[in-house]
Amino acid sequence: MAAESNRSGSAYAGVTEPCTVVLFGASGDLAKRKVIPAMYDLAVHNSLGPRYAIVGFARSPMTDDSFRQTAGDAAKSISEVGPIDPQKWNDFASRLYYQQGDYGDAKAYSNLAARLKELMEKGNLGGNLLFYLSTPPEVYFDIIEQIGKAGLAKPASANSWVRIIVEKPFGRDLASAKELNLRVLKVFEEHQVYRIDHYLGKDTVQNLLVLRFGNGIFEPLWNRNYVDHVQITAAETLGVERRGGFYETTGALRDMIQSHVLQLTSLVAVEPPASFDANSVRNEKLKVLQSIRPFDLEAVAQSVIRGQYSAGELGGKALPGYRQEQGVNPSSKTETFVAAKLQIENWRWAGVPFYLRTGKRLAKRTTEIVIQFRGAPHMVFRDKGIEPNRLVLNIQPDEGISVSFSAKKPGTEMNIGNVVMDFSYREGFGNGSRSAYATLVNDCVRGDATLFDRGDNVEAAWSLVDPILDVWSAAKTATVPQYPSGSWGPRESDQLLERDGRKWYNA
Repeated sequence: MAAESNRSGSAYAGVTEPCTVVLFGASGDLAKRKVIPAMYDLAVHNSLGPRYAIVGFARSPMTDDSFRQTAGDAAKSISEVGPIDPQKWNDFASRLYYQQGDYGDAKAYSNLAARLKELMEKGNLGGNLLFYLSTPPEVYFDIIEQIGKAGLAKPASANSWVRIIVEKPFGRDLASAKELNLRVLKVFEEHQVYRIDHYLGKDTVQNLLVLRFGNGIFEPLWNRNYVDHVQITAAETLGVERRGGFYETTGALRDMIQSHVLQLTSLVAVEPPASFDANSVRNEKLKVLQSIRPFDLEAVAQSVIRGQYSAGELGGKALPGYRQEQGVNPSSKTETFVAAKLQIENWRWAGVPFYLRTGKRLAKRTTEIVIQFRGAPHMVFRDKGIEPNRLVLNIQPDEGISVSFSAKKPGTEMNIGNVVMDFSYREGFGNGSRSAYATLVNDCVRGDATLFDRGDNVEAAWSLVDPILDVWSAAKTATVPQYPSGSWGPRESDQLLERDGRKWYNA
């Protein structure tokens, strides 16, 4: 097996080995909007391989040419990579191929294997093979089983590799996550499996580790002696749109807290790894998740808030409530908002609450991490309305970091104001940032698993979330608090912090 590499210091590096990608679900929305444009971006920057081929696999009947046309139309209209250069796209599209088949049909995988052999020989592509599961989770088992039966999961030689990227959701509870892990690991070895969470491909998320461990001014303050509390917010202005049927079986706790938000929590709270390689970083992230105080019935009642958006207004536009959305049960209790208070029981964070919240149809689209520091031991200017010092990491839509502190305003009076120093990725480094998917696919073809989840990390996150789901499922007569679309969530969310003498940071 080819040696697994460490991160090179660049989140977007060149690739020296040829590669063949099989994209399952190639006719779907995620593949067209995110994955294929990301691979085009990589190819343009010589970061997919010196020679490559991409084989789309899906149930929809298409030829190579119609697949290329469909992918091109999507990339030019809805992708994140900016304007598509026609000549570069044509070169990229010439490496796109399509294989139609049912995900559970063994014959389709025999045909796929024959096609891969033909393309590898024709293009001198070697044996490196990347499978990307951009499909609904219900077909994961079929795909993984058939890959194994077709003999495609093992490297062709000692100098080649086979890897698989699995999209979230990775299970819908602890039991199903364990079952999926077992099924995957019957066919692949753990080091071959890359469980993708696109939040971790964003520059600001990765910069969390650089900010802490690469700067002597921050790490000494990153503990219970100086931090009052931490807030992590992942807010969306959109509702469920046309995904009401899917969301009814998912909800915000499964969709966002179990994956994105707990990922961010573990990165904020992580201890310095022994080295910056995949195993060391993921070992420390696992320790954070295992240190979070488990939720019992009382803790869920006191420290977890759910909500559901009702009719409201945003940007002058009237918006329907969740129960009025297409595909949603008119009496649904599915949560579109969750706020929670976590306690991390270790030496660094004991007594420092972590407040998490996520929701749809909120007042502003933003994902940010707020580190609020303790006040000065003796507040000389307590009557001047001094605001707390905060370090805010803006993850989306505008990636950057800001630090706030107090300063005297000009004039003869002792008037104090809050000053914010802002760092913007766009202003500081130009418009050279890539999509999160491009960063993560690039990492995968380089064999760098640092930003991908390991099986035990996934199960640890579900272990925290499962008791909350159990309490909510048992509380059949409980009402779900409503909040108007365009607000910051239900009143109960504000009260969660007010009981501790704190309040949400709503920039």
